Amino acid sequence: MDLTGQFEAERPRLVRIAAGVLDDRAEGEDMVQQAWLRLHGTTAVIGNLPAWLTVVTTRLCLDRLRARVPEPVETRVDVGPSSPDPADGVIRAAAVGVALRIVLDRLTPTERVAFVLHDTFGVEFRTVAAVLDVSADAARKLASRARSKVAVAVPAEAPADWEVVDAFLEASRGGSFARLLHLLAPDAVVRADAAAIAAGTPEMLSGREAVASMFDGAAKAALPVVVDGRPGAAWYHRGEARVLFDFTVADGLVQAITFRAEPQVLASLVRRTGAEQK
Repeated sequence: MDLTGQFEAERPRLVRIAAGVLDDRAEGEDMVQQAWLRLHGTTAVIGNLPAWLTVVTTRLCLDRLRARVPEPVETRVDVGPSSPDPADGVIRAAAVGVALRIVLDRLTPTERVAFVLHDTFGVEFRTVAAVLDVSADAARKLASRARSKVAVAVPAEAPADWEVVDAFLEASRGGSFARLLHLLAPDAVVRADAAAIAAGTPEMLSGREAVASMFDGAAKAALPVVVDGRPGAAWYHRGEARVLFDFTVADGLVQAITFRAEPQVLASLVRRTGAEQK
């Protein structure tokens, strides 16, 4: 595969990372395009192209973040003796996905990069350290410090089901892959009834990343509805509901989404307003 082909194979992953760091898909796409220009102009020998592109793309994002909000004068990271991080599990807290936009804005640029790269996308600390030009221990400390700030910013109680559904729809419309990941349970699934399958929806998808990929940048025509007393969403065409997205939410995370298109189900839907969000 030629260089252009290799880059295009990496582009979707790079856009997701850049959009996750910047919380803006259009800006993320711009950063990835700039990374392509850097690649096209480099004379260096690149041993690991995916890693090189990850570092270059994320450094461009870091520069963009610093242009928005400069890094504090004190940027030294204490890399003293390691100890268990009490906030290690905060990334799995149900409210993180709902509050992620607010949470990101409370982090410094370097904390934000460490948090998103490692805790959202699972990038190893060696690569995070290369992006930030620090040691791996310092990268771990930055991620830990970010988690601690997240723990303070996120409400202790799980969000209401309608908040989770609405946050999922907002993230889907905006192409925020990172927020979608935080709103989905690790073993989340997508299912469909026979009518929805006949209309072209997939019969089954399993896993958080697969489900997030399906909804990344989608659901633009989906509107909030009530189905059997539960918050859901439906795809409307010319004012008529065509497919229901029936959400199963538990502990503040989306466990499953079932596509339903039986006429009797669609006929029973009620558009959801603030009055039903109780």
